[in-house]
Amino acid sequence: MPNSRLFRSTPFRLALTFAFLFVLAFIVSGGIVYRLMSLDLADRLDESIRETYSVVAATYGANDLDDLIGTVDSHSKISTKKEQLYSLTGSNGKHLAGNFVATALPEGFSIVSTQTPEVTSDARYRAYSGSVGGNNLTIAFSLSETEELETIVLMSFGWGTLIVTGLAVIGGALLASRVQRRLDGIAATMVDVSHGRLSARIPLSGNGDDIDMVSGQVNAALDRLSALVDGMKQVSANIAHDLKTPLNRLQMILGTAIAKAELGQTVTEELAEARAEGLEINETFDALLRIAQIEAGARKARFSDLDLNSVVDAIVEVYADVAEDDGKSLSAAPLQVGGAPIHGDRELLTQMFANLAENALRHCPEGTLIRLSTARRSGRILATVRDTGPGIPAEEREKVFQRLYRLDTSRSTPGSGLGLSLVRAIADLHGATIALEDSGPGLAVIVSFPAAD
Repeated sequence: MPNSRLFRSTPFRLALTFAFLFVLAFIVSGGIVYRLMSLDLADRLDESIRETYSVVAATYGANDLDDLIGTVDSHSKISTKKEQLYSLTGSNGKHLAGNFVATALPEGFSIVSTQTPEVTSDARYRAYSGSVGGNNLTIAFSLSETEELETIVLMSFGWGTLIVTGLAVIGGALLASRVQRRLDGIAATMVDVSHGRLSARIPLSGNGDDIDMVSGQVNAALDRLSALVDGMKQVSANIAHDLKTPLNRLQMILGTAIAKAELGQTVTEELAEARAEGLEINETFDALLRIAQIEAGARKARFSDLDLNSVVDAIVEVYADVAEDDGKSLSAAPLQVGGAPIHGDRELLTQMFANLAENALRHCPEGTLIRLSTARRSGRILATVRDTGPGIPAEEREKVFQRLYRLDTSRSTPGSGLGLSLVRAIADLHGATIALEDSGPGLAVIVSFPAAD
């Protein structure tokens, strides 16, 4: 079953395809090399025959046939294995010298098969014929060595093709099997995730290839999914916990109103309280929906280049009098040189810093100094909201960004616990990071934006 699945897998088919292309390229290149080698051997043989013919023909002088006959006979005796054949015939067709009789051969090069007792009938020769003083001189060299060499090359090439094909198929199968195991790991992880095991992650090989890159991106998406699911669970628990009290209070107010109405008493006060409770619950759900919309990136279409100093100045201008009435001080220290250019949504950024300013005003005692400032560092714009209040314990600083999460010390103050969740969502939308640090005394909220060009 695993083997059949491997044969049907895409990696194996790709490996088989590349193996076929590799073998095809090997065969084509080998055929070209074999053809070039054959032509070169044939040219070399023809050159040797032509040189020998020239040497033998040069021994013929004017009306001196004896030297030519002697030369042909001497060359014939040297070739004991009949690797070279010589034939000299007169103008009347009479055989004059040589170790074979050449008949009816055209002038120039030709292929002949000898029929002499000394040479086997299947021997093939490359012959050259020409006229020397009215006599026909033929010289033939055996093709056996050339054909034997070509046969050896063909056999070697054939075995090489078989070996290359085997290695290509086996290597392709091994590589495909390795890739298939990694794909099976991805599939197994996805099955685990589909069954609710969100902690499952794709194992990485560590070599940094494309599968590792994709697996890393999938793992990052699973981390995000797991965080969102945990966040939803946390939100559900917080909604059930934090909204239970106002809903019970609303139910009690309505119960009291019904009882008074049955007695004919006025219920205006109870209806006003019920309306206030309903508005508070509605504001909580509106804030949750607003956070969801921001996290979905629906507001990015409204981004534009702006100076963050103008947002900070607007917040200070609006809340300075409120802070003064509450016995606190709110001031701004904007970046003077070059401003604080970023790319973002002015309305959302205003809401972000308004939430931070309101948190500081709501949870800090009288006499607290609150300061909004901007700065530039390493190509980023830093916006800081710093106060001299009680601060937030280090172990609670990450939790306060959870939806509906509230510190025990702040449960007696108005609010839904969604202010900092909204701040985090707006920061994420703008590609900014947010950190809570000890200001000694107090708290410093530092938001780091990428600077606009």
